[in-house]
Amino acid sequence: MKLLTQNSELRKDGIWNWTIPAWNVKMSDGSWFNCCPNAGVCAKMCYARNGTYLFPVVKAKHLANLEHFIFKQAEWFTDMSAEIRKKRNLKYLRIHDAGDFFSDDYLQSWIDIAILHEQVTFYAYTKEVSRFKRYQREIPHNFRYLFSMGGREDHLIDKENDRHCDVFPTEQALLDAGYMNQGASDLLCFALPTNKIGIVSNRIPQFIKIQDGLTFGQQQSKRESKRFKG
Repeated sequence: MKLLTQNSELRKDGIWNWTIPAWNVKMSDGSWFNCCPNAGVCAKMCYARNGTYLFPVVKAKHLANLEHFIFKQAEWFTDMSAEIRKKRNLKYLRIHDAGDFFSDDYLQSWIDIAILHEQVTFYAYTKEVSRFKRYQREIPHNFRYLFSMGGREDHLIDKENDRHCDVFPTEQALLDAGYMNQGASDLLCFALPTNKIGIVSNRIPQFIKIQDGLTFGQQQSKRESKRFKG
């Protein structure tokens, strides 16, 4: 089974991608599994729960990827390593354009893959802040990551010292907040000379309404404030 793909956004920069379902997914056995344990307001505005991601063939592929790891982890590791070796021109691999590092075991598997393939730069956006901070000494130099605002662990992100990104309603709002725009290339998420990475939100009408002119981080803060007062 082919594990790595390239979507239209990543192909132009020669980036390969591995992905699993976004947020909660129904498994083949009828049980439910949360691929994004620390998702917050982002779950309501997730591009991976819209458009082509909802096509039956796409959903089936992402579920197959997830179940490949969960039910046949050793086989998954061997298959992933073999596919990376086979693509001799593979320089960049984005881990997830949907889903997140849902367990310690899953993150450790990717760390081990990165160590085994040091010629490849692996990178990922994640809301698993506490998990990555626990593992930060084990993560090799070729595994680049940044925290993504809009999750339940936003409060653990040091906005000055932790590399992170936030989603803004407009580019002007992004610049006014002192962030740098990574829109020209996904590789800029780890290549820009700043810890403050900005993304302009997708212009999906229902998501624009939910975002309400705020960043994902501001929306999450607003939710937490309401929960605390309640």
